[in-house]
Amino acid sequence: MAKMLKALGGGYTIALEEFSEDEDAASAFKGLPDDRCQCPHWGYVVTGKIGYRYAGGREETYLAGDAYYVAPGHTPVLYEGSEVVEFSPSDELERTIQVVRRNTKGATEGS
Repeated sequence: MAKMLKALGGGYTIALEEFSEDEDAASAFKGLPDDRCQCPHWGYVVTGKIGYRYAGGREETYLAGDAYYVAPGHTPVLYEGSEVVEFSPSDELERTIQVVRRNTKGATEGS
């Protein structure tokens, strides 16, 4: 997964993401409340699709050309060849990224 983060004014960060393989990324969020991302995101699917799962079995999938809002309490499902642009509150995103980095460190070291 390629990701470029850039802090914007007003306390928001933009992420440009490209996914090179299908992945249910739920395990990366272990240790956050309810083991789910607690950061809201506003995004746009440039190509492909992206999905989000919530407690209770609710799922949302967005396709190329869709704009979306993802509420706190989700885990992402990524699809190969997809690209998204996502806006998130910087402070909440940083707290989430710290946990994701810790959870995926072993997986990326062996690559």
